[in-house]
Amino acid sequence: MSHAHDHHGHAHDDHGHSHGPLGHGHGSSDKNRVLIAALLTGCFMVAEAIGGIVTGSLALLADAGHMLTDSVSLVLAWYAFHLASRAATSRLTYGFDRVKTLVAYTNGLTVFAIGLWIVYEAFHRISEPSPIMGGPMLVVAVLGLLVNITAFFVLHGGDRENLNMRGAILHVIGDLLGSVAAIAAALIILYTGWYPIDPILSSLVAVLLFRSAWSLVREAGHMLLEGTPNGLDRDLIARDIETNIRSVVSVHHMHVWSLDGARNMATLHACLRDGADAHAAICDIKLRLAKVHRIEHVTVEPEFGHCADRPTHAHLH
Repeated sequence: MSHAHDHHGHAHDDHGHSHGPLGHGHGSSDKNRVLIAALLTGCFMVAEAIGGIVTGSLALLADAGHMLTDSVSLVLAWYAFHLASRAATSRLTYGFDRVKTLVAYTNGLTVFAIGLWIVYEAFHRISEPSPIMGGPMLVVAVLGLLVNITAFFVLHGGDRENLNMRGAILHVIGDLLGSVAAIAAALIILYTGWYPIDPILSSLVAVLLFRSAWSLVREAGHMLLEGTPNGLDRDLIARDIETNIRSVVSVHHMHVWSLDGARNMATLHACLRDGADAHAAICDIKLRLAKVHRIEHVTVEPEFGHCADRPTHAHLH
């Protein structure tokens, strides 16, 4: 942003500045959960890939390919949690929390790519069905389902408001759906001998993955663009401050954003009544934003009379 009041350029000595807690209670736990899920997924991926090749099942190969991507993505998610625990620097003043959002965005795009490959391969398998060993396919698929259920419950106990954790859960859900599809396909093949069911169910899983991946990419992209977090309305928040804090005449140049979906931030200019105590007004604003709107990292620029940026910027109100 080019605004003089940009939230990356506020001087801490001149403006009220509050920091929410840099760490989250779920941080260390989430990191360990993601690592356990990565190990479970990575180890079984090899067995499932071998099973897919031996049985000739696209459903197993698709699930193994997805699990390969998931293993890499989960390792990246774990590394993102590791980076987020590092202290901020003079160049990265907010620390590394945004890495988790980048990984979530990348995870969503990766799921899209895997889904496209499944659909492409399924098209060829439907036009040219090949024999599939239903019995061994069923055994591998059931084992895969058990592994994925275990990984899902390991991750499900984490912080689901965190986009990075949600991205990891999305990958495991995709694996779980893939295992269910493989089991269904194996049973149908065993009882009917109809081989096209394998690529058909694989394509159905791909469609479900597209829907979930789009939701994750859209939300992570909105966050990377520093859009207002879901559930928060910038204009309503500004009016709430003007209504409930007597010393405030108006609020403008307000920005509300989040680093990772859990840590909300805001910057704003507050025009105060003549004679108001600026320090007290700043404290009241921060307390109101923290308690009512869950925004704990706030930068407030108090003003009397005209806004310092008025010649070049339009007010919010």
